[in-house]
Amino acid sequence: MLNGAIPGEMVKKDENLKRGNWSNQIEFILTSVGYAVGLGNVWRFPYLCYRNGGGAFMFPYIIMLVFCGIPLFFLELSFGQFTSQGCLGVWRVNPMFKGVGYGMMVVSTYIGIYYNVVISIAFYYFFSSMTTLLPWTYCTNEWNREDCSSMLDPNRTANISDLSQNISTLLNQTGKRTSPSEEYWNYYVLKLSDGIGNFGEVRLPLLGCLFVAWVVVFLCLIKGVKSSGKVVYFTATFPYVVLTILFIRGITLDGAVTGIKYYLTPQWDKILDAKVWGDAASQIFYSLGCAWGGLITMASYNKFHNNCYRDSIIISITNCATSIYAGFVIFSILGFMAAHLGVDVSKVADHGPGLAFVAYPEALTLLPISPFWSLLFFFMLILLGLGTQFCLLETLVTAVVDEIGSDWIRRKKSLVTLTVAIVGFLLGIPLTTQAGIYWLLLMDNYAASFSLVVISCIMCIAIMYIYGHNNYFQDVQMMLGFPPPMFFQICWRFVSPSIIFFILVFTVVQYKPISYNDYVYPSWAITLGILMALSSVICIPVYAIWKICTSEGSTFWERVKNANKPSKDWGPSLLEHRTDRYATVGSPSYEFNLEIQQLNPDKEREKEQLPTENIEHNFTIQGSNGSARTQEPNV
Repeated sequence: MLNGAIPGEMVKKDENLKRGNWSNQIEFILTSVGYAVGLGNVWRFPYLCYRNGGGAFMFPYIIMLVFCGIPLFFLELSFGQFTSQGCLGVWRVNPMFKGVGYGMMVVSTYIGIYYNVVISIAFYYFFSSMTTLLPWTYCTNEWNREDCSSMLDPNRTANISDLSQNISTLLNQTGKRTSPSEEYWNYYVLKLSDGIGNFGEVRLPLLGCLFVAWVVVFLCLIKGVKSSGKVVYFTATFPYVVLTILFIRGITLDGAVTGIKYYLTPQWDKILDAKVWGDAASQIFYSLGCAWGGLITMASYNKFHNNCYRDSIIISITNCATSIYAGFVIFSILGFMAAHLGVDVSKVADHGPGLAFVAYPEALTLLPISPFWSLLFFFMLILLGLGTQFCLLETLVTAVVDEIGSDWIRRKKSLVTLTVAIVGFLLGIPLTTQAGIYWLLLMDNYAASFSLVVISCIMCIAIMYIYGHNNYFQDVQMMLGFPPPMFFQICWRFVSPSIIFFILVFTVVQYKPISYNDYVYPSWAITLGILMALSSVICIPVYAIWKICTSEGSTFWERVKNANKPSKDWGPSLLEHRTDRYATVGSPSYEFNLEIQQLNPDKEREKEQLPTENIEHNFTIQGSNGSARTQEPNV
């Protein structure tokens, strides 16, 4: 007998027949890597690294990874895997804090809306690159302004010496250089309005690309993790192929070494700056996707005894290594660009959309066969975005399906996915208007900022101090076969919450009103952004108050105590996994939501035609490995 399976017996693929599981563990790891590795790895980490001391930034970055990133990642994976529930169902552990799950859903909704708009812009640039000459190469287009100055002259052959002279002349003639890629971005792609309140018209090309993006996401998730698990073999791995191709090309360019040196050269005087440590902690926290609900959701489709401890280390380190690797690719190209411009690397370095859709596209125009490199770069951005978007949408769908919990809603899960995709598309339409980029950046800066820190901090407190760290350590041991290592126990209880609190304080102290280039957001927009951030956090106290009011008890403290007790159906989803304290004879846990799975549904239907006295004597419990055993009804 191997792992409890009877020799010669066919082993079932799915342990949880109702919810389903990942077809294999590679699919879960690739999906989680695709979720954690996103656009921020390309357009935010390299910028933070050079701004905060270059190579010296790596030290606090790795420290924060070890003491905050990996422990939080392991906590969320183990939390979702233990109960086989999404971000709402897991809060049976402490019903009063179910608002944390609703807060995660709100955050995932905001991010899912604007993240797909970014993917749609990448689609737009990808389609625009299917030409012999990139449209943002020269200043000879109808959308270009007088102060536009291209690094290439269409009327001459640009060898290295001619190109340098041409750029020098342009810089002397122009007080403030505006690149053709920047004008293409502002005046053609976005047709940027003069403010966030002036929506103007809907940019139909962007709207069409947004529709394409949502169709792709829906088709990849049409069968839940069964279909998305197959897609990630490509979407999670091919970006590394593209990064490697761009890296090899980048380091062969003039000025590449200068750019990489600028990226890595340590400035040790900054190591004592609190802002550097704050940026490192924030980047680790946000880039791993903690408190979005996606990690809990993805882990809920694991088999019960899967080694999520190993997975959390693999995925976290892969995510951070990808950020560092992407920095080499980005700064090799930026160094090449700075060498041709005759300026410092800091003058061309940027982050966010400015790097992805302005600086990098301009650098691509300098490469031979530039449309090819442009296609590769934007295809990589699309795949990086889709990997994250898959998990965001699955988080929302799983939360809805698990919360309703009926067999009908499970069968109609594809319909729920379609509904969420349609709503997401409709809510994303305002972001395709001429003021869309203002709203996108507002959501990016406020909807998923300090609210994530608050949610994560409360989650740690609820699990470690209200449910009880000893209880949770026993749960993990029952699931994995060994308790969490002492290092993780200390981090979960003390170190990680302290770092999260530090991130929160840092975020508040370093707060600056958002701006876009020279445009300063009006006060009403800032207020709206703050309300957006609070809308996810407010779910926690509102639900807690409602739960206390509806709980049993003659006094307030009795109600609070009862509201904090684990639900009777808290624990492993399948009956066969409810061992130790969950297997107490006569425990009310058996009365709630335990999945007794049929070994052969056809035979069970045949039994329905027999007299009831013939079928009340036994029933079959399906094991995780396909084995079955007959039990008396009083078990």
